[in-house]
Amino acid sequence: MTLIDRDARVRAYEYDDPRESSAAVFTMSGREMLEAIVDGTLPPPPMARTLDFRIVEIGDGEVTFEVTPQEFHYNPIGSVHGGLAATLLDSALGCAVQSVLPAGSGYTTVDLAVKYLRPMTTETGPVRAVAKVVHAGRRTATAEARIVDAAGKVYAHGTTTCLVLREEG
Repeated sequence: MTLIDRDARVRAYEYDDPRESSAAVFTMSGREMLEAIVDGTLPPPPMARTLDFRIVEIGDGEVTFEVTPQEFHYNPIGSVHGGLAATLLDSALGCAVQSVLPAGSGYTTVDLAVKYLRPMTTETGPVRAVAKVVHAGRRTATAEARIVDAAGKVYAHGTTTCLVLREEG
């Protein structure tokens, strides 16, 4: 057996129990919950720590996430894996929907459509996923988003349909 001799890169990170934030769905509106994550009152979800992205802006029906592409986001062909863009879009789109929901309500993604326009690399710099709700109904909501760099160049865009989950009562 031959071992590959290479310079090892190590990444370690901590995350909090996700049940603390998810319990807030029952006591806070969606926007209040997201604002609590941003201000540190509630911990971010583990996925945000795993991929190293964060919410940077929140409005009614609008949420912006930011990430700076790193080597640990790379695929085997030397660019950022498309899964980063898809996850970033899915997170921003879902949180845009969450931002318009009352306490006791949540959502789950029914579908996600992503269009990749250009590759991201470590040289791309910070990118933002800017998401806006298109429709927020009683049972479903839709949203659209774009991933853009500091110059406004679009790297990917996507849409979602979410099933709105409401507390029985």
